[in-house]
Amino acid sequence: MQSNYPYTIKRGIQAGFLFLIVILAISSCKNNTKLVDIETTKTNSVFTKDLRDYYLRNLDSLSTYLNKLDPEKSLEDNKAIFKTVRKWYKYAEPFMIAFDNNSYLTINGPNLLIVHAEDYTDIKKIKPKSLQVVEELLYNEDGLDKKELELQLIFLQSRVPFMAHNHIIYKQKDRHYFKMVRDEIITVATKGLTGFDSPMQLNSTEESAHVYQSLQNILQYMEDVYGETEIYKQLLDEFKAAEHLLLSKTFETLDRYAFIKNHTNKQLALLTEAFKKWDIEMAENFALNPYAVNLFQKDFFNLSHFSPQGSPVISDERIALGKTLFNDKTLSINNDMSCATCHISEKAFTDGKKLAIGRNGVTLQRNTPTLSYAVYQRTFFYDGRGDGLEGQIVGVTNNKDEFHTDLITIEKRVKDNPEYTKAFDMLYEGKITNKNVRHAIATYIRSLAPFDSKFDRNMLDLESTMTTEEIKGFNLFTGKAACATCHFPPTFNGTVPPKFKETEFENLGITKNTNFKYPILDEDPGMYYPYEVEERRGFFKTSSVRNIELTAPYMHNGAFNTLEEVLEFYNLGGGQGMGLNVPYQTLPADSLDLNQEEINAVIAFMKTLTDRTLVY
Repeated sequence: MQSNYPYTIKRGIQAGFLFLIVILAISSCKNNTKLVDIETTKTNSVFTKDLRDYYLRNLDSLSTYLNKLDPEKSLEDNKAIFKTVRKWYKYAEPFMIAFDNNSYLTINGPNLLIVHAEDYTDIKKIKPKSLQVVEELLYNEDGLDKKELELQLIFLQSRVPFMAHNHIIYKQKDRHYFKMVRDEIITVATKGLTGFDSPMQLNSTEESAHVYQSLQNILQYMEDVYGETEIYKQLLDEFKAAEHLLLSKTFETLDRYAFIKNHTNKQLALLTEAFKKWDIEMAENFALNPYAVNLFQKDFFNLSHFSPQGSPVISDERIALGKTLFNDKTLSINNDMSCATCHISEKAFTDGKKLAIGRNGVTLQRNTPTLSYAVYQRTFFYDGRGDGLEGQIVGVTNNKDEFHTDLITIEKRVKDNPEYTKAFDMLYEGKITNKNVRHAIATYIRSLAPFDSKFDRNMLDLESTMTTEEIKGFNLFTGKAACATCHFPPTFNGTVPPKFKETEFENLGITKNTNFKYPILDEDPGMYYPYEVEERRGFFKTSSVRNIELTAPYMHNGAFNTLEEVLEFYNLGGGQGMGLNVPYQTLPADSLDLNQEEINAVIAFMKTLTDRTLVY
């Protein structure tokens, strides 16, 4: 550890002095902080100093072990040290996600090139520097690239002290720390258990156990205020139970279905009860409903957070108006096409065709994507060119092979309809504008996420009908098959938890045929345009697998007719795994080694994601 880390404890006397300060601080809390001080939750938290010091000590240990990594050491020594690095990272992870999210995304990011393209003259290509890159270097079967490891370590060894020097943990309220705990519980369930950030070691169960140890430590700092309550003891016991279970399992043996059902959801319910009993007012302006008690309940998300700022409130009446507009062919140039022409409710708002059919029978470039659960995506169209649902509607309106009209014409046609005039008088203060028309249609689309599948109902304890094969399929989906490293629960799309701010795009090396012995690479450039970035060629948005039973054919080009073909493609490692030239493929090219029984189980699980009802 270098001497310019001011929070590093090097000398015994310094350590003893810090220990004395901590003891005095704890003693002070014990003497002055009683259960009646729960009112302090509405002001700055009394726990901030203790929790800040705990975070900095974890960063200090993380930095210490990062400095022990050395390209000149043996591979086995570096692997052992790296495992300890990951432990201290996991102890600090809750704080990073909550209070330094950019650093979290940087040092825990996947080994994928980052491209930022704002216009033709402002294109940035950033090679990742993260713990995941280090892990892949250490576990690379082709041997260790010492120079690259050295570059990674130079960055990480300087970034962690930078995080410590520039933390913002000063004036948080108790609700901030409880949101931090809640977000970490969700992170473990949706990413941590899947191998998302331990792609080579697959040490996810042990690392998630470290998280639960850290959550226990965090909670114990609050014992003097909340510890006399039964709900506190239940939370602490539950975190201990989760830790012990995870330590007793491996990546292959963990029953993730049972863990989420019996531990994750229980923890969310206990936290919600605690918020009420402790009179903690959680902020409700984030992506997630802070009072949701189950990962798979319909209002787990804060739906208004996925609407443009300042939008009218989502209501049944606006949904009904939007549905009418969605099905109205008069909005297209020749009164012959509506949104529902291509997005058919019985097919989970797809059309069952390989490629979409536009005006006058024109075959469009890509397959019709589902609109179910589209609300929980951050960008639209397969190539991400649509910014928000309202923006996506503009693209359809102006497309010469779709509506082939413009927003002014649509606005006029709605104004000319007496029934619409009456509805907009009631719901939009009589303002029939193209903005309000688009909002109404988008509001209907936002309602197409009922969370009412067999899987949801079992997770919610509304029924107990999941078969052994279906549960096995979920465990494979979130484990060995690695599906959930891109299709994150609970939406099972590419919008990344726990912030749900960004939707991922992937290059899978999609073929345009299903003869995988003689594959032919699909030529669709995907995100290559409009800025002609080669590193984005072949990238497409990660769609939801909810209702996938109803949405064949699959992929952006409709190349695969069955789920069996989809699973075979992934099992082979995508285009690159079949020997095709896909230099920027994000899907690992090595085989998943799924046998037929396992493939059948994954498909059986995915079929449990078919909703019983959609808002037709």
